[in-house]
Amino acid sequence: MLRQRVTPVLLVAPLAAYMLAFYALPLVSMLLRSVADPTWTLENYRRLGGDTVFLQVFFTTLRTALIVTLGTLLLGYPVAFALMRLRHSAAAVVLAVVLLPFWTSVLVRSYAWMVLLGRHGLINELLLSAGIIDTPLRLLNTPFAVHIAMIHILLPYMILPIASVLRGIDAALLRAAAGLGASPRGVFWQVVLPLSVPGAAAGVLLVFVLSLGFYITPALVGGPRDLMLSMLIAQQVDLLNWSYAACLSVALLAMTLLLILTFQRLPGVRDVLRAATR
Repeated sequence: MLRQRVTPVLLVAPLAAYMLAFYALPLVSMLLRSVADPTWTLENYRRLGGDTVFLQVFFTTLRTALIVTLGTLLLGYPVAFALMRLRHSAAAVVLAVVLLPFWTSVLVRSYAWMVLLGRHGLINELLLSAGIIDTPLRLLNTPFAVHIAMIHILLPYMILPIASVLRGIDAALLRAAAGLGASPRGVFWQVVLPLSVPGAAAGVLLVFVLSLGFYITPALVGGPRDLMLSMLIAQQVDLLNWSYAACLSVALLAMTLLLILTFQRLPGVRDVLRAATR
């Protein structure tokens, strides 16, 4: 009995030691640096409320995360619903296309969008050759470029939780609703959509949290007015303003934890997150 209790502890010990050394200790060091560099003070946190640059970047980050989350939800839900309706072979092909971004580096995908949206990129060249425009459009280094690139990269994180929930819906419920006289549209609105809400909520949480901390894509395809909070933190690090960078990191971490704790209180969301990340 004692051996059975000790064995799981020994199995978890290497990971626990790794997380303690390379996550927990750096995190505590960051928290301390935000209030103890060079002396113990809360001045960095007092500055946040009156720092116009921080407030502007903060609201830009929130706006970008909201737009990207809404875009992935609008594009991802129909795909997840199609995965539920398609046959196994066709669904496997669609799922492979959905998972394709996971098999390519975020940096490579961001550079691909730079090639597509550049002044002499494929989209502008195609529009010019078709005679639709006379001069190249400014697509790159705009909020549009940031939104479309992030939606493409984060779309699987929305589709997979929703598809997981939709696949778990008992087909007998759909047949019962149809047998009671509900139209296909009525079956969707009255049965499928309400039951898929936990999956949509889990996808919204995943995409929104990841959007808050996105760095590479906005830095490559965005403009000077598309500064995200992660990019502001990197700038402060480059300026060797370590204490303020730590303070900004704590603010981002606190906002992320608050969102996670709020969403996990929704019915069914925690179970969907576990199933989607297995």
